[in-house]
Amino acid sequence: MSYKNKPDGYFNNPRNEMLSFLPLDAKKILDVGCGNGTFAKAIKEINNAEIWGIELMADEAIEAKTILDKTFVGPCEDYIDDLPEGYFDAIYFNDVLEHLVDPYTVLQKIKSKLSPQGVVISSIPNIRYHSALVKLLFNKDFEYTDHGVMDKTHLRFFTKKSIYNMYTNLGYDVKKHVGINPTKSIKPFLYNIPLLFTATDIKYLQFATVAGIK
Repeated sequence: MSYKNKPDGYFNNPRNEMLSFLPLDAKKILDVGCGNGTFAKAIKEINNAEIWGIELMADEAIEAKTILDKTFVGPCEDYIDDLPEGYFDAIYFNDVLEHLVDPYTVLQKIKSKLSPQGVVISSIPNIRYHSALVKLLFNKDFEYTDHGVMDKTHLRFFTKKSIYNMYTNLGYDVKKHVGINPTKSIKPFLYNIPLLFTATDIKYLQFATVAGIK
């Protein structure tokens, strides 16, 4: 599956909404799927941290190397064992885990790379997002697209509940777990009326999670 035909902004999204989850005292950070370093640059402007990155796409990684302190090029699975133990105060996975064959093993292995108070911070698309859910339930469609929740490069699909369970089952302490990038559409509200507002999660495009070591 190719990432070369992604829309403009895919690899240089500033992801400002994810900056709010960054611990202000984090000084050593790993950005997995760092793209061209746009997000890392924003972090450096906040706290002048030492930032390492891992990027699958070589062209993007070349740009990232001009911003990050250390950049690895290739699948993140190839570099986890080489990362220093107990080193990072924060490890970001901004819309990355759903692209991995085995995100569970990646999260399990990377836990030892966190400092004692370090956290993993992730953003993961919500398969129960209202537009994707309606297509599945009423149109009987499970069609892939070039980007979005049903991105054809996604190998795993998650809900709010399954994300939380993934972290807790791996022995993490979930500190925050909230919806981000809510839709501006009124449809989720209307869908929730007959459901007595038991499905408010469908308005969020992604869920952000902050998890540390127990």
